Amino acid sequence: MHSLLRLLALLLFASGLAAPALAQAPSSAAEAQVAWRLLDYVAVDYAGAVANGQVTNPAEYGEMVEFGGQIRTRLDALPANPAKAGLVRDAVALHGAIRDKADPRVVGDQAKALAAAVLTAYPSPLAPSFPPDLARGATLYAEQCAVCHGVTGRADGAGAEGLDPPPIAFADVERARQRSVFGLYQVIDQGLDGTAMASFAHLPAEDRWALAFYVGRFAFTDAEAAEGQRLWESDPAIRAAYPDLAAVTQATPADLASRIGETRARAVTAYLRRHPEATARPEGATLTLARTRLAESEAAYRRGDRKTATDLALSAYLDGFEPVEPALGARDGALLRRVETAMTELRASISKGAPPEEVADRVARLNALLDTAERALAPQEADNLASFLGAFTILLREGLEALLIVVAMIAFLRKADRPEVLRYVHGGWVAALAAGGATWAAATFFISISGASRELTEGFGSLLAAVVLVSVGIWMHGKSHADAWQTYIRDKLSAALSRRSAWFLFLLAFVVVYREVFETILFYAAIWSQGGHLGMLAGALTAVAILAVVAWALLAYSKRLPIGQFFSLSSILMAVLSVILVGKGVAALQEAGWLDVHPLAWIPRVEILGLYPTVEGVAVQLLTIVILAVGFARTSAPKAARPAH
Repeated sequence: MHSLLRLLALLLFASGLAAPALAQAPSSAAEAQVAWRLLDYVAVDYAGAVANGQVTNPAEYGEMVEFGGQIRTRLDALPANPAKAGLVRDAVALHGAIRDKADPRVVGDQAKALAAAVLTAYPSPLAPSFPPDLARGATLYAEQCAVCHGVTGRADGAGAEGLDPPPIAFADVERARQRSVFGLYQVIDQGLDGTAMASFAHLPAEDRWALAFYVGRFAFTDAEAAEGQRLWESDPAIRAAYPDLAAVTQATPADLASRIGETRARAVTAYLRRHPEATARPEGATLTLARTRLAESEAAYRRGDRKTATDLALSAYLDGFEPVEPALGARDGALLRRVETAMTELRASISKGAPPEEVADRVARLNALLDTAERALAPQEADNLASFLGAFTILLREGLEALLIVVAMIAFLRKADRPEVLRYVHGGWVAALAAGGATWAAATFFISISGASRELTEGFGSLLAAVVLVSVGIWMHGKSHADAWQTYIRDKLSAALSRRSAWFLFLLAFVVVYREVFETILFYAAIWSQGGHLGMLAGALTAVAILAVVAWALLAYSKRLPIGQFFSLSSILMAVLSVILVGKGVAALQEAGWLDVHPLAWIPRVEILGLYPTVEGVAVQLLTIVILAVGFARTSAPKAARPAH
């Protein structure tokens, strides 16, 4: 057997049955990668075994059937995953198509689709963290590969003589059409069992990627690369097809040729494999920093330096990922939450002293998620509908919490017959809006708001508001029994609203509104940068209109409520909001690195309730509920005498 893919398949089969290193403790990522390589082999070489429903190469067809079964077995053995059942079902269908000698195009399409689904469900790093150094790749190739594969990749090196099977000719145009850089990287990483091709896993990942890109260019000429550069610079559609390095590493020239033609595909491939840095974008730079910090964190952890590993993992989030968080949230909120959760889990593993392999697996998963995030952040013309929905939902979500608190304060002051104090509440939320505008201007033109600053602002703002709401909620609950004492409340409670209390209401209104304005500004800036400005403005205005209607309805309803019932409902509202805000505050401080993180796998993440699956967050929320319960119990029964001042 002389093909690279056939040899690769033999390696995979042998590694699945006999290789001790893989058989002892395979990680889910490694097993998924093996399944991917088998699928890649089937997609490319099945056409050499079957034609027109007939077997044309019995030996190779036998391997196709064998590897179809291996794919099904390996996917079935992967850890539980919501997508696993679908993967196994598709693997069964693929195996059946192979046994039925289906058309090569059908089998190829099935194998490619399943391979993509495997990497989505069980992410693996699909690309290097940085554009590879091809000069380094050339040096490594000359030192370690040219002796067999030849200086120009034609398998004519001095060491090739007598090798059985012979080395692969990287300059073979037809085979190069079917090979992705990712596939080449996998061979370099694993080696080829039963051949002279050894594993280069001892090299750093960046060196292996450099080699993969370097050998992937042999089948394409410099003249084609020059034409590819012209196409890349002049055709936005081609640039859009390659938003990041992962797109370059996964693409095969044959796939690209089916979309833009053979000549253009060869030219673009020649250019990008010589100049992978062409795909770099501004948002990619910060994600590259995240990947760098993750790699440094893993290295520090393996050295036993847990503190440095923790600091670097935190930097990966705050300095590398947090700056793109608003933009990603506007594009794909679910992906944003997955990355945040994975970052938290990595820091928790480091904190508890988990085995290095567990930390490495978490870093690998994060790198895969960052690849997905980079693709989601790829430049695209924002559609007005998407901008409308993003602006609308963000403002409605962020504004509702603040609105409920401010409306409750306004309604309370009206019930207490103290309209002159209303100006302090209105002054508080108006000042918060002005401060938010100033924050936007400062962040846009003068300073950069760091991730830590953002999280600390949100965290401490939430906790301060929560503390105030707990005390106010308990106090209001005590007054909910005051139906018979309305004169007392009007006379005594109103008198208690001193100038100092009025400024306290100003501060509360300012804090709760500024916290939401601060968050909204960051998301709106991200949406605005993507275009679709009319949609964004329409979404914002629609949300403002709905919030205004909600405020009017709540105030109108509160006027008709008996004062005791008003205090009862207000106390419940304050209690619920305090539990939500304390949860959000703890989560923000955890993301800023101020609090430890101990995940709870059995707790769902429900952001609208401030519920985050960590011991610290849940414990503080439970403590808040206990404090509220005790406070409500102590103030439940009205005293026989006049209530205390």
